[in-house]
Amino acid sequence: MDLAAFRASLAAPQPPPALSLGLKALWLDARGDWDGAHDAAQADEGGDGGLGPRLSASQGRRPGLHRKEGDPGNAAYWYRRAGRPVCQTSLDDEWAAIAAALLARGG
Repeated sequence: MDLAAFRASLAAPQPPPALSLGLKALWLDARGDWDGAHDAAQADEGGDGGLGPRLSASQGRRPGLHRKEGDPGNAAYWYRRAGRPVCQTSLDDEWAAIAAALLARGG
């Protein structure tokens, strides 16, 4: 699946069944399900390249979720934990970069 197909899947009522937890978190986030996205991110205990502890900035999930909810301190904690600087791009650009990186890895 490429980024265009992943974006197209957002029209479906449920995420594609074969998604990794990282991609599922991104899918749920894009659909406005913050709690579901956060739960999927937390369930990823280090799969998806450390996304659980961060949904790392080119692969990171929790910081983006906490940036989105307006909690920069918590987001900064997760970026630090992942060894990444706090993302300065738009949330949409960060989402797309993370999705593309995960999809490229076969996510």
